Amino acid sequence: MSGMGDGYVGTAQDAVRIRRLEKQREAERRKIQELKTKSASAKGQPGLLQFGSSTSEILETAFKKETVGLVTREQYVEKRVNIQNKIEEEEKEKLQKLRQEEEELQLEKRKKRKIKGNPRLSFADDIENGSEEEDAEDSESKKLVPGKVGKDPTVETSFLPDSEREAEEQAERERLRKQWLREQEQIRNEPLEITYSYWDGTGHRRVIQARKGDTIGEFLRAVQQQLAPEFREIRTTSVENLLYVKEDLIIPHQHSFYELIVNKARGKSGPLFHFDVHEDVRTIADATIEKDESHAGKVVERHWYEKNKHIFPASRWEIYDPSKKWERYTIHGD
Repeated sequence: MSGMGDGYVGTAQDAVRIRRLEKQREAERRKIQELKTKSASAKGQPGLLQFGSSTSEILETAFKKETVGLVTREQYVEKRVNIQNKIEEEEKEKLQKLRQEEEELQLEKRKKRKIKGNPRLSFADDIENGSEEEDAEDSESKKLVPGKVGKDPTVETSFLPDSEREAEEQAERERLRKQWLREQEQIRNEPLEITYSYWDGTGHRRVIQARKGDTIGEFLRAVQQQLAPEFREIRTTSVENLLYVKEDLIIPHQHSFYELIVNKARGKSGPLFHFDVHEDVRTIADATIEKDESHAGKVVERHWYEKNKHIFPASRWEIYDPSKKWERYTIHGD
């Protein structure tokens, strides 16, 4: 039986297993020794793990080397303090170096991002050279207007949306709108001389001053005040019971002279935007040209109209409708 001379008692298989375990232990011991060797050689390099070499262990090792032999108590304390200060300074230098390397790495990353994001900018080379102050000045001086980058000034772009142009056009439209409103307000306040007849079967012609912006209701109120001293029935009636008839059309109270003038409204027998009285003075009649005549409007009581609306001229009268267009004027026809 093998192994008897060594005092071993067992089978051959046990011996093989024991030798295999011994080889494994030897390989592990060599591996641990190699790691310790590498740790000792890499001591002081940032970012590498030091096996079994903490700051206290390093301090003790250095202190033992410095205090070989007999030393006094003062020398012992001084050497220990010096060694500890030296180790702390080295640790600070290592930490500072790591921070500096980290800052340089971050700066390099930022430069690469800038170059990648702005490949066509003329100051990309300056970024690569690391001149940050010059880069900032160049970027400010060469900054392009937002929304205009890459546009060709020779290309027609009026059909494209443009917020700046739209804002300018909107401001111009608003200015013109306000200007138009001011002009129209001035027109409304302009004086208007109106010739009319109070009609009670016969005409009583009068002239009264009004404004172009006055409504028919306001005009009839002024007429009532003008006629009241002379006609008793006018004094006892209300404005709502007075009618204004112009060119054979009864104009409702809510319409204004300004509206009739601006729209150049037409009646059955003449224009509704002339309020004086004039006849066509042409010496030669031309059937192809419409007569230029304006007749005095009539102010009548509603009661008189209801009583005589079947008799000429009231039989020709009808309510004014802005949507109805009169292509030609007639005097006696329908």
